[in-house]
Amino acid sequence: MMWSYVLKLVILLPLVCGLLIACLYAWRKLEGRLPRGAGERMVQVKETMMVSPGVRLAVVDFEGRRLLVSVARGGVTLVDRLEA
Repeated sequence: MMWSYVLKLVILLPLVCGLLIACLYAWRKLEGRLPRGAGERMVQVKETMMVSPGVRLAVVDFEGRRLLVSVARGGVTLVDRLEA
């Protein structure tokens, strides 16, 4: 009786763990193909670039303007603005 329980545990536990890992891998690969929100967003982040550890530059489109902002731990700073 005890051996059948141990045998089932040895077989089913790796099977369940393998299925969990496969599902997480598939979710990560297919997440980009999922549809986003229904409407057009007012703010869109076009591109980001890491300048140094903790500091990142981001290009943001907002109401027909393109903004270059610096994002750091201390906050967000407007670097430059371009009218479209």
